[in-house]
Amino acid sequence: MWALRAAVRPGLRLSRVGRSRPAPRATAPFCPARALAAVGRRGPVNLEGPWSGGRGLRADGGRSRAGDDEEELEDADENAEEELLRGEPLLPAGTQRVCLVHPDVKWGPGKPQMTRAEWQVAEATALVHTLDGWSVVQTMVVSTKTPDKKLIFGKGNFEHLTEKIRGSPHITCVFLNVERMAAPTKKELEAAWGVEVFDRFTIVLHIFRCNARTREARLQVALAEIPLHRSNLIKDVAHLYRGVGSRYIMGSGESFMQLQQRLLREKEAKIRKALDRLRKKRHLLRRQRTRREFPVISVVGYTNCGKTTLIKALTGDAAIQPRDQLFATLDVTAHAGTLPSRMTVLYVDTIGFLSQLPHGLIESFSATLEDVAHSDLILHVRDISHPEAELQKCSVLSTLRGLQLPAPLLDSMVEIHNKVDLVPGYSPTEPNVVPVSALRGHGLQELKAELDAAVLKATRRQILTLRVRLAGAQLSWLHKEATVQEVDVIPEDGAADVRVIISDSAYGKFRKLFPG
Repeated sequence: MWALRAAVRPGLRLSRVGRSRPAPRATAPFCPARALAAVGRRGPVNLEGPWSGGRGLRADGGRSRAGDDEEELEDADENAEEELLRGEPLLPAGTQRVCLVHPDVKWGPGKPQMTRAEWQVAEATALVHTLDGWSVVQTMVVSTKTPDKKLIFGKGNFEHLTEKIRGSPHITCVFLNVERMAAPTKKELEAAWGVEVFDRFTIVLHIFRCNARTREARLQVALAEIPLHRSNLIKDVAHLYRGVGSRYIMGSGESFMQLQQRLLREKEAKIRKALDRLRKKRHLLRRQRTRREFPVISVVGYTNCGKTTLIKALTGDAAIQPRDQLFATLDVTAHAGTLPSRMTVLYVDTIGFLSQLPHGLIESFSATLEDVAHSDLILHVRDISHPEAELQKCSVLSTLRGLQLPAPLLDSMVEIHNKVDLVPGYSPTEPNVVPVSALRGHGLQELKAELDAAVLKATRRQILTLRVRLAGAQLSWLHKEATVQEVDVIPEDGAADVRVIISDSAYGKFRKLFPG
């Protein structure tokens, strides 16, 4: 799903997924085993590592002065945030040959039906192929009636699955296509299959980490990683205890498990505090846009449906570089465009949605999705060429409803059927939709006309013809505060009839400043 650094921000050129943002400087992750060994050799050490909550020393050895100016404080905040963002990779580096295992859940009577297994497998395969050097070499769809059990599958299917994985030495890891695995489940599956096992949450989170570019997006990914770190604590600490006589740090009365839990709580609190600072900045930018009365159109849709390509086509912004892959956009950006009425609007590009998007990710990015709630209009872009376009639509609408958006905003949503060039002879059967090909430029004029009418209605703008004096400041004021469509000069009267699109608030100001 990101702070808007300006009211109008050009698109970003993003690097290929899988090439993570370089770390500011190499720092070894905190390891309790090494820390314990250090206690015996050198005396007390800083056990908090990069998560330390202590004050940092200045270069000259003194404490930071309370009178530091705003720029120094901001630099300090950025440095502290960089400390929070350091961490070990979620997935192994290098080439990986993946066995994709999809549990095909067979629900009993009265249970909700899952989306089609073929679509889920295709989507999971696309997630894997988003990662550099990763490929799916084997796919297995295995029926199960016990998805909530520890080993996911029944005894017979599990034994058959284990035999096939063990008998395929070319497989380097398994992607189990479930939302989250409990730590005990992961441990037992890895012991049985002899390779690392990853769930949907870990794969998607790693893709998010690779694609996040702004400070806010990176912090939100770090926040989403906290539950993953918590789930790994038991395994890591159990491994540590095997080589350590005492489970407690000398003299502290605190076990290593308690220490790690405390550090995670402190890290989570610091990340939330940093996100709150960035949220306040975004609120300021939103107020600036509101004062300038730019209508805001949030562009939403299923991941890889063509949102960024459509925004580029509508705005003509050459700096926007769409990419044909999942979750290419994580950092919210705003791009200015002009409608046929000459009205300037801001298109806000948002994160793509996904079926079974892990709840922790939605929660972490909920602050950024506030921009959708504060927009004037939502543009729902659909990839109509996708074989499961209807299921994708249901997933997007379900996510939007979960954001508790205002009812009028949802009711006024404009639906776009994109990629019609891939469906020969396509004609929409649903009412009130606009078919387009953002890549080929088909249907864009019809879409802009539809957006013109929708924005006027959503923002309660009026189209008025006002008589103004040429000698005064009225005309220049209207050019600044409204959308001037036409000026008909009447020389003999020293006046002009001006056709404008103007909001109720701006029209009230006009009458107050220029009465009569």
